[in-house]
Amino acid sequence: MRPFTILALALAVGLATAVSPYASSSPDGLERVAQDQAFADEAQAGDAPLAGYALPGIENERVATGLAGFAGTLCVFALGWGLAFCLRRRAWT
Repeated sequence: MRPFTILALALAVGLATAVSPYASSSPDGLERVAQDQAFADEAQAGDAPLAGYALPGIENERVATGLAGFAGTLCVFALGWGLAFCLRRRAWT
């Protein structure tokens, strides 16, 4: 199971890092509703760590987006791994 997990994580991280810079620049569903209902300016996530799906402080937009995909994938994996670890059945002897 460990080789599969490592391979799957490497594939997910690689795809997230390489493909995320080429994602559509069109607004997603939540952004579109905010624009349609005219509250997009009030709903900015300026202080969010990955606001705009890019790491702050990196000037190259494609690199910033790729690194955000990398970081996001690792965070989701870590949360899932931690949740599975906490909820797994323990063998009581």
